[in-house]
Amino acid sequence: MSKKYKIDVDCPVCAQKMEDAAKKTEGVRDASVNFMALKMKVDFEDGADVASVMEAVRANCKKAEADCEVFI
Repeated sequence: MSKKYKIDVDCPVCAQKMEDAAKKTEGVRDASVNFMALKMKVDFEDGADVASVMEAVRANCKKAEADCEVFI
């Protein structure tokens, strides 16, 4: 399953940091960030609890780039 989320990020380098952090999150199969559209697409592993995985994605993104936000 995949879902798209609105994000807030200031620069393309920061967006790449968010994408890398999301990809490393347990329960995420793949993730991509579109800086121009301010969107993040997350592909979840089968059987993953989407809500808890997205909380972990948000936390990991904040560790990588403190000035970002993922609206879940």
